[in-house]
Amino acid sequence: MFRKAKSVVGLDLGHQVVKAVEISMEGPEPVITGFARAEVSAGADRAEAITKVFQEGKFRSKSVVTAVSGQAVVVRYITMMQMNDAELRQAIRFESDKYLPFESDEVQIDCQRLTRKPHAPTEGAAAQEQMSVVIAACKKSAIEERIKEIAKNGLTPLAVDVDVFALANAWELCGLAEVAGEGGQERAIALVDVGASVTSINVLCGGETCFSREIGIGGQDMSQAVARRLGLENTEAEALKRDPQGREAEISRAIAPVLEDLVSELTLSLDYVENREGLRVEEILLSGGGVLAPGTVSFLEQATGRTTRTWNPLEGLRVAESRVNVQAMEACASSLAVAIGLASRACAQ
Repeated sequence: MFRKAKSVVGLDLGHQVVKAVEISMEGPEPVITGFARAEVSAGADRAEAITKVFQEGKFRSKSVVTAVSGQAVVVRYITMMQMNDAELRQAIRFESDKYLPFESDEVQIDCQRLTRKPHAPTEGAAAQEQMSVVIAACKKSAIEERIKEIAKNGLTPLAVDVDVFALANAWELCGLAEVAGEGGQERAIALVDVGASVTSINVLCGGETCFSREIGIGGQDMSQAVARRLGLENTEAEALKRDPQGREAEISRAIAPVLEDLVSELTLSLDYVENREGLRVEEILLSGGGVLAPGTVSFLEQATGRTTRTWNPLEGLRVAESRVNVQAMEACASSLAVAIGLASRACAQ
């Protein structure tokens, strides 16, 4: 499904907002040449929002990369005996039932060897005899649904990615410094994207994924908590969460129980990967619309005991100001990480 294209639109099909960012290659440099976002009307499908995005985005291209997430997607990090890439793909085809909760004919499967060696080789095997592998599988029905959703708008689907990997691609595209080891101990960062209904986690060590997970908690849960506590309709609570109008303290108290649940799941995930991989997750980098709620960043930092901050996926990227509303894009920059990661496929064409 890949074809050469100098411009690619990364289309993030959120439950509340559809976001699109176009990246074009101008010589060796990636440039943002288009941007648009549209709210998804309550009770409506995303078709209207997708149409609006492409009417307003002034995109050069109709070549689109989108992503899947949720229960239809499974990502596993496993240890296997050393083999070449062709042998790996053949082995995964026949042994996928060991690692995946789906029948092999129901899913599209891909895999990739990782450069990081297994921290704890299986009994009786030396580390040099084994390799770390990431497997990603998605139900074919979910992929087909995404492709139809794009194609019926007259767009050309180039690829279907996974949200958690798009996060890492955006991080890499920005050229932000990798966290180096200190004192001989490996360190890692956690990219945490708080979306409307799902929070995606991707832990990177040396710039390479070593753990990923989705948590079913997001911005919608915060909005519902605000609505219950302050006696508002959900739409009013969502608007107030985005623009507190001096009510930051009330909103922070309202969303605290949601953040406690999120921290509990996040801490379990980070503890697991630290024990499994023998490393320390030093820093949490936040993105997504959910992190804009008052007090969210400080709450997560205090509760996890790790340095926590938001990061800007636009950092280091040139923007074609004649084609893009820079002010509007920067106002929602934290929520564009997935879309930018998807559009980064332009760099690989």
